[in-house]
Amino acid sequence: MAVPVRVRFAPSPTGKVHAGNIHTAIFDYLLARHTGGTFILRIEDTDVGRKEEGAVEHMMEALKWLGLDWDEGPGIGGPYAPYYQSQRLPLYKEAVEKLVAQGDAYYCYCSSERLEAMRKEQEARKQPTGYDRACRDLTPEQRKAKEAEGIKPVVRFKVPLEGHADFHDLIYGDITFEYKNIDDFVMLKSDGYPTYHLANVVDDTAMKITHVIRGEEWISSTPRHLLMYKAFGYTPPVYVHMPMIVGADRAKLSKRRGAISILEYRDMGYLPEALFNFLVLIGWSLDDKTEIMTHQQIVENFSLERMGRVAAAFNQEKLDWMNGVYIRNLNPDELTDRLMPFLEKYLPPEVKRPLDVDYIKQIVPLIKERIITLKDAADYASFFFVDELQYDPAKFVDKKTDTAMALKALKSAEEKLTPLASFDKDQLESALRALAEALGIKAGQLFNSLRVAITASDATPPIFETMAALGKERCLKRIQSAISILEKN
Repeated sequence: MAVPVRVRFAPSPTGKVHAGNIHTAIFDYLLARHTGGTFILRIEDTDVGRKEEGAVEHMMEALKWLGLDWDEGPGIGGPYAPYYQSQRLPLYKEAVEKLVAQGDAYYCYCSSERLEAMRKEQEARKQPTGYDRACRDLTPEQRKAKEAEGIKPVVRFKVPLEGHADFHDLIYGDITFEYKNIDDFVMLKSDGYPTYHLANVVDDTAMKITHVIRGEEWISSTPRHLLMYKAFGYTPPVYVHMPMIVGADRAKLSKRRGAISILEYRDMGYLPEALFNFLVLIGWSLDDKTEIMTHQQIVENFSLERMGRVAAAFNQEKLDWMNGVYIRNLNPDELTDRLMPFLEKYLPPEVKRPLDVDYIKQIVPLIKERIITLKDAADYASFFFVDELQYDPAKFVDKKTDTAMALKALKSAEEKLTPLASFDKDQLESALRALAEALGIKAGQLFNSLRVAITASDATPPIFETMAALGKERCLKRIQSAISILEKN
C-alpha cells in the first residue's frame, strides 16, 4: 500500500471485553501485521457515567493474553499521545469552535425535558424521531439570553437539509444516505466531553489512521463522520464495516445477552492460540477447508478481501473442538506447564501441594485425548492423586457382569498382581489378558471391573497405562477397597 497502514482499536471502558469487542481488535491487528503497519490502542473513555473501574486493565490483559500486542497506546506511548480521550478534551473544544466559527455547527440550549417531550410527540404522530433544529438559527441576542440563564449548551453539527452522502465500504460496497434522514447530531456534550462522532474523527485524523475497522452497526453513523471530515477539511479513512457476531439465537453477541469476557475463557482453560484461531474464522477464511492455523500462518495469509458480509454465529461446540485439537497438539512438557496452574487450583484440597511435575508428565499423555479445556484435567485426573475413592457399586455391574462375577474377577486380579515384580504396561496387559482367559470371561469384563476399582469410574484413560502410573501399591489397595465394598452389597 502506498501509505503505511495505521489502524486503531478504540474500546470504551464500560465493562469487561468479550468476543464481540475483541473481534474488531483481531482484524485491526491482522491488517497491521500483514502489511507491516501500526496497530494502535486508544481508550475512548468519554462516557463518564458508564466508565467501569478496572475495565481498561482488564481489556489490556485480554489483548496481551491473545497475543495482540499494540505498537502505540497506553503503557507504550507514541508520537500522538495521549491515548486516553479524556486527556484530549482541549483538542475537541478547539475543533468544535472552528466548526461553529465557519457555520458548520451551532450551540444548542434545549433541555433534556424538552427533547424528551419532542421525541414523545414525534412518536405519537408516528414521525421519525430526531432533533427538530430549534436552536439551529438562533440570533446572537437569543443565544446571549440563553447563556444569561446559565444554560450549558451542547454543540450540534449543522447537517445539510438536502443532498446525500456516498461512500465505499470495503465489505459492503457503495452506500448512500440521504441527508434529510440525518438529524443535527451532538458533537460536544454540555460537560465538555465529546460524543463518539466528534472524538473519533478528530483523533483518527490526528493519529493518521488509514483504515477504520468496526462493526456494521456503525454504517449508519458514517455519513455523519464524512460530513465532519469535509467540514474540517480532513481526508477520511478507508471504511471496513464487519458483520456482527451473533449468538445461538442469532441476536447480537453482547454483555447483556450472556457474552462472557475473554479472560473468563482463559480461566476456564481455553488456549489463547485456539481462541484466536476460532475468532479469526468468524468473518474471515483462508479457503473453504482450512481451519487450524498458527498465529503466523494467519498473519501471512490475511486479506480484507476474504472477509464475509453475513453475520456469523459464535459456535461453542466448534470452539470446544478446536481447543481440544490445540491441546492434543501440545508436546507433553508444554501441556504439563499449561496444566499445572489448573491442577494446583482445582484438584481436591486433600491432595498434597506442590504437585510432583514428573508425576504429572506421566499422567498427561493418558488424559490429553479426553480433555476439552485445561480445567477439565482436574476432573479427569483426580483419581491419580486422591487416596480414598468413592465407589458406586452399580458401576461394577452391566449386562454381562453381575456382582458375583465382578467380585471373582477382582479377587483373582489381586492374586495375579500381588507377586508381579514389574508393574509396567506390557507386563500388566500380558498378565491380565491371561487371567481373563483362565477365568473364562471376556477381557472387557475383567478390565471394566478393574477400571472401576482403580479409578471409581467406568470412563477412564487406558487401563494398563493408568495402573502403571498409579503404581502397584495403590492399585492393590484400591482393588481391596472395591472388594470390600462389593462384599457388603
